[in-house]
Amino acid sequence: QALEEQYSPSRWSPRLGRDAIIQAHLAATAAGTQRARASAQTSLHVPYGDSDGEKLDIYFPMDPSGTFPALVYIHGGYWQCLSKDESGFAAPPLVSQGVAVVAVGYDIAPKGHMDAMVLQVRRSLAFLVERYSRIRGIYLCGHSAGAHLAAMVLSTDWTEYGVAPDIKGAVLVSGVYDLEPILHTYVNDALNMSREVAQRNSPMLCVTPAVPAATACEVLVAVAQHDSPEFRRQSQEYSQALRTAGWSVSLLDLAGVDHFDIIEKLSEESYVLTQVGEELPSSL
Repeated sequence: QALEEQYSPSRWSPRLGRDAIIQAHLAATAAGTQRARASAQTSLHVPYGDSDGEKLDIYFPMDPSGTFPALVYIHGGYWQCLSKDESGFAAPPLVSQGVAVVAVGYDIAPKGHMDAMVLQVRRSLAFLVERYSRIRGIYLCGHSAGAHLAAMVLSTDWTEYGVAPDIKGAVLVSGVYDLEPILHTYVNDALNMSREVAQRNSPMLCVTPAVPAATACEVLVAVAQHDSPEFRRQSQEYSQALRTAGWSVSLLDLAGVDHFDIIEKLSEESYVLTQVGEELPSSL
């Protein structure tokens, strides 16, 4: 019961009740995505594979002549809800600064299972690199379950894919990095993970020693003041594990936000995580 509480992010927000906070989150991200689609040059539903979920929404920079960095956004929803279709809300402030934003779709549970989702997100990056030669430098951004998937991308052996994406940085927001506790909660009802699957897909257990390319990759692990103690513990322990393995990592503990508005605010020009994104062109 205690574990169920800890892994129910909607119970920890001081702003709104459990159902209301989720409805507000859906409304905020959907409205932000509508604004982005109205204002940016887009390629929507670009297939990177054959499955229904294997599609990308790409928001191009205002002036896409020459090369540009790309922020690849992986949505949350506990691997079983949400989609790329309301994941473009971060685009407006970034495309105006010359950064492309790519929202990744993947097959959520129960259709998708954990091994397949991790594989899909990795393949989506390989596709981007092969298809869009003007992208220079990829930055990963994932929220909640999406932060887990982005963290799994960091442990990818790219030799299997025949490409080496130039991943310059990762912003992992309110993520889950050890799936073992999830096995004992309602979240696993749809996922149906075994212990082996959970271990194989836990970023905490897949941290690779930082090779030269990885040391150039800046990882920012962000967690909300009003995330549950378990979510906060996971962020602290994962960032420490990366640091121990030689990665360049910062832990950002954001005051005054919860599990939901910590990511919704990416639609705001003045938000600290947006400013991290806006610094990408100059960091290149």
